[in-house]
Amino acid sequence: MNDIALYKTLIFDCDGVILDSNKIKTEAFYCAALPYGELAAQALVDYHITHGGISRYKKFAFFLEDLVPNHAEGVQGPGLEELLESYANFVKEGLLTCEVAEGLLELREILPETNWLIVSGGDQAELRKVFAERDLEGLFNGGIFGSPDTKDVILSREFSNGNIQLPALFLGDSKYDYQAAIKAGLDFVFLYNWTEVKDWKEWQRQEDIFVFENIARLFRNSHANNKL
Repeated sequence: MNDIALYKTLIFDCDGVILDSNKIKTEAFYCAALPYGELAAQALVDYHITHGGISRYKKFAFFLEDLVPNHAEGVQGPGLEELLESYANFVKEGLLTCEVAEGLLELREILPETNWLIVSGGDQAELRKVFAERDLEGLFNGGIFGSPDTKDVILSREFSNGNIQLPALFLGDSKYDYQAAIKAGLDFVFLYNWTEVKDWKEWQRQEDIFVFENIARLFRNSHANNKL
């Protein structure tokens, strides 16, 4: 990883990086799927945690097609649109009240010229509304992007239109974030304070990934080493 001040672009995941919202969304997946029973709801939660960073659209589609496949044969329960609406209703209030990452504003102040983007698995329209209501959208001059486009699609598109300039750093809290960053040719830092990746320590050692507890630790470590 380069000195953070040398990066032209910083790319942030949202849940677990900018907002302490992972648990909120995990609970929302469980509640939305509960009409299919507790076992099915827990199976969706397990899939969600294992595939952190992937959009809700793909997770609910997988749920209906693979976890409760009898749904297609007339089993009672909400369909895809109903599941998505229920999920969105569960997460709405939580996203407006959950904790914002410590150190975020300080980092923005000392890197005023750096292009900042959100690239999230969360719904794009929902993200933009939440960040506007929480007075955070102005920090991300490069834009706030999310599903239904995948992170791979978003990164490729923003590279193509010149919005992402190298060197660039992706800050994430999931294995998918890491995979998307490496595929796009980005440096990567894993933030573990709010992650739901249970085996992250072993995985980090295997992949030799830079890790910090949170944005504040990244900021303070860089500052202490005169890197900002």
